[in-house]
Amino acid sequence: MCIAEYKKIIKSMMSENRYNHCVNVSKEAVKLAKRYGGDEEKASIAGILHDITKEMPKEEQLQIMLDSGIILDDIQKNAPKLWHGISGSVYIKNHLDINDEDILNAVCYHTTGRAGMSLLEKIIFVADFTSEERTYKGVATMRKKSRKSLEVAMLYGFKFTFSDLSSRELAIHPDELACYNEIVLNNSTKGKSK
Repeated sequence: MCIAEYKKIIKSMMSENRYNHCVNVSKEAVKLAKRYGGDEEKASIAGILHDITKEMPKEEQLQIMLDSGIILDDIQKNAPKLWHGISGSVYIKNHLDINDEDILNAVCYHTTGRAGMSLLEKIIFVADFTSEERTYKGVATMRKKSRKSLEVAMLYGFKFTFSDLSSRELAIHPDELACYNEIVLNNSTKGKSK
């Protein structure tokens, strides 16, 4: 399948705003892939499909995960906002016959990140924060940081996410903390400045 076919599929599954977001994430992912030497085609596909199940009813998302044998941890059980990455990766594997592990992982972890992320996973994580329609406070800084390095942008994104979650007394998933810690530790051993 090509991007045009994926666009047609997702358009029928989501609101116009969510569709536009997916198109913009795909475009931004391609730009980041060009900048950092990633696979532009994979970036385009993962970007367009990253939110494929986001607007599905929570029960459907849960069923997709249960049917595939995924066991949610306690934090995931209590954070349905995290489900669409996991259910989305299962959905595109089962329904769109995408078997590329890198694309599947980029969709699965685009919300939380994780330790040991591939270049593509980092690209989709950052593109989701920096897509054209984003208007949150700090987005201009995030975009600027994304041109410096993916890791620098990710650290900034995590600060934003951790601050939001902790202000609402919501749990932070261990994958997010592991990713954040890995970047911080790698930066300190390399002597990189933030």
